This record gives sequence, structure tokens and C-alpha cells, in this order.
Amino acid sequence: MSQKIAALTARVNQKATSDAARWAYEGSVAFADLETAALVDTANDTPHVHRFRLGNGLRVLVLVDRSAPIMSYFTWFRVGSRHEKPGKTGLAHLFEHLMFNESEGVEAGEFDRKLEENGAESNAATWLDWTYYYESLPKDRFGLAVKLESNRMAKLVLREPQIVSEKEVVANERRMRVDDDVEGIANEVLYKTAFTKHPYHWPTIGWMVDIENFTPEDCVAFYKTYYAPNNATIVIAGDVKEQDVLEKLRDAYGAIPAAVMPEEDTTPEPVQLESREVILRKPTASEKLLVGFHGPALGDADHAALSLLNEVLFGGRASRMYRELVTTREVCTEIRGWVSTFRDPGLYEMYFTARPGVDRAGVLTLADEQLARVCADVVTDEELERAKARLELGLVQSLETASGKAEQIGFYDTVLGDPAAAFRRLEAYRRVTAGEMRTAARRYFKLDARTIIHVLPEIAPGTEQAAQ
Repeated sequence: MSQKIAALTARVNQKATSDAARWAYEGSVAFADLETAALVDTANDTPHVHRFRLGNGLRVLVLVDRSAPIMSYFTWFRVGSRHEKPGKTGLAHLFEHLMFNESEGVEAGEFDRKLEENGAESNAATWLDWTYYYESLPKDRFGLAVKLESNRMAKLVLREPQIVSEKEVVANERRMRVDDDVEGIANEVLYKTAFTKHPYHWPTIGWMVDIENFTPEDCVAFYKTYYAPNNATIVIAGDVKEQDVLEKLRDAYGAIPAAVMPEEDTTPEPVQLESREVILRKPTASEKLLVGFHGPALGDADHAALSLLNEVLFGGRASRMYRELVTTREVCTEIRGWVSTFRDPGLYEMYFTARPGVDRAGVLTLADEQLARVCADVVTDEELERAKARLELGLVQSLETASGKAEQIGFYDTVLGDPAAAFRRLEAYRRVTAGEMRTAARRYFKLDARTIIHVLPEIAPGTEQAAQ
């Protein structure tokens, strides 16, 4: 397989017009878990992700999937809110909006219109560690995606009217999703309180004062720095031919110059040595709790064990927290937990909504009892197997479509540097023992070093109520 792709790459390079437009083949990786690969790889039936790099630094990952006559085209930029600076927060998210605006030769609104006319869907996302843009479309419209994406990577229009318009859109989005949303503002305060030095401290959408004060010069500098081929990875999954991919991308991207990438200047988060608590008064009918324990990075060895533990505690109606707080005690209407999937250590978030009239203190006491149990004793074999089955099912479901495959490949490549890391995690889940889960619980569930956001109903005007 590798020899065939290497020979194909050499043929394509015969027509390269410059070093920047020449491809380097960087090998292939099996897109399957070890058990599946061992069974079918001898017949060359295992799907592979082929890795290429253009002379200007653009990386391309290709997974051929002929199960349907469609393809998905993701462009991942290695820039998120972590790459911003205080006073300029929200720039990465603003660009998610600006990139759908005007570029040279493509008027505002034309990008989406052309894709819709050709049966495509498109969207984008920005988070702490990354930004991506994607199109899913019929395979014979592949060239359209290449043309539109390469154009906006190199020729985005950043004049003041466009920037002012999108700033207002983002400001309204912040008002709706954060300032006027109880859960949104509580989650923002959770990270603002739990992180004091690391850039995970500020929200991806940015602080409102920063959004209002962005200038065209800020946007141009950000675009020239981060929206460059040597900071991007294109992931293509679907019914495509490798040679066609290499030729089209070479012709569209080969002339785009690389940028000088700045060294990231990130301050690691100091160890939290005390409990931090914040009380928010918001328009809510019942009390809520957001609890954050500092947790591992996605690539840390403990992440798989803690993810399985989260399934035991919060995964569905059979989970311990649900049975105790929702079914048996009837003190909560909603609960959930999540282990952050960040490049650097993040949070293990826990969320509880108390029933109306129920005091959050009682909820926290019951939740802490469940945390103490998993620190003291190993989970049962049945719980462990159920947790592993739920996580494996979630992975399989995420890979049902070409878009899902491309997203998983791009996410794990961007965060962990391994396009097939989803299967490495599946293998890691299978190896985790109950004892390792208990060790992880003892390492991270430190009640005297967590962050708690108490969300309480607003005090009615003209009444007196002591702060609880």
C-alpha cells in the first residue's frame, strides 16, 4: 500500500511547477483498531489514512471510503482561543464568522449559496485548541470545495464594514448564549475561576469588551499569522481518488505562501491548592451546581480511566449518580459529567440541577458520597463492561458517515498528532482495570481543591434574603 501511494505521489510531482507545489508522502496509518487490522490487513482491506505535505507546509490526510458517492472536506487550523492574548480574546471565534463573508471574487453570501446549489452542507467550529471548516458534498462537486476553501484561505476580504458587521453578530451571539443564558454564564465563570494563568481561563467567544474593540488591523494580523497553509491540515474522507486529490490541491494551494508561525507562549496552570466557590444569582426556578476538578489532558494516560469512571457515575439511567440523585432520592432533575478533551490539562465538569425547593447543599453532599465510594472501592465488573460498551458504541456511531470519519481524523490529528488515535483510545479503554479507575478517582477527586459555581434564583425586588 505505502509503495503504491509513494509511486503515485512521485507521478503527480512530475508536473509540479515549484518546490512549494511538490508533495511529500509521509506514510499511511491504519484507520482501525488492532484487532480489526490484524484480521484483514493481509488482504489490504483495512482502510488507511494517507498523509501528505505540500512544499508550503499544507498537510493533507486522505481516507478513501467508497460506501457512498459523497465526500467530506475539512480544513483544520491549529488555532483556537488558547492562542489569543488578554485584550484580544474572541478573535479565533470572530474568524469563524468572517470566513463565511466576502473573499476576492466571492461576494458576501455567495459562498453558502454556491454550496447549497450543488447539494452541499457546510459549517464550522472554534474551540480552545483548534478551528475547523467543512463541506460535505457529492463526490463530483469536489472541485467546488477546493476552489472555495483555497480562495478564502488566501484572499479573505477584511475591510472595516465587514468586520463591524460580524462583530455585532458575535456580540449578539454572546448576549444570547452567555450573558442571557444561565448555564452559559455559569460555565464561563467555572473556567474563569478554575484557571488563573492558562489561556483556558477566557471563553472561546471572548469577553464582550474585547469583541467590541477589535480593529481591522487586529483581524489582518491574526489572519496573516494563523490562516496559512503551514498551519492547516485538510482532511478528506469519502469516494475520492488519491491522485485527483493531490492534483487539485496542488493546483489550488501550491501558490499560497507559508507564514512565519510564532512560538506559542502558554503559561501552565499552577496546582489548585484550595476550594474556590462563586455564587451567581440568575433567573432560574431551581438551584444548580457546576463542579470542576482539574483533570488530565486528552493525551495523558489517566484520561481513558477517568472517561470510563465518568460513564459509571453519569452514563445513562443505570449510572450511580442518576440512580441516587434522580431516581432514588429525587433531588435532581438533570445531571451530567464530562472529562474535557483538551490538548492541555482541563477540567472534569459535573453539572447538577436540583428540583424546585431542594437545597443544593443536600445535592452536593449526596454527590460527594458517590465520589467517596469510587475512591474507596473498585467498581463492579458489570459497571466496567457497561462503561466500555457505551464508549465503544459512541465511537462506532461517530464513524458512520464520511463527515464523522473526517471529523474524528482531524480532531485527533490536531490535538494528539495521530489521525487514528480514536482507535488507540478504544484499545486503551479495553485495557483499563477497575483498580486503575479507583486510582484515577483518588488522584483527581480532591474535594479541598475543586471549583464550585452555585447558581441560585434571583432575589425578588423589595425582599430581603441573606446570601446562602
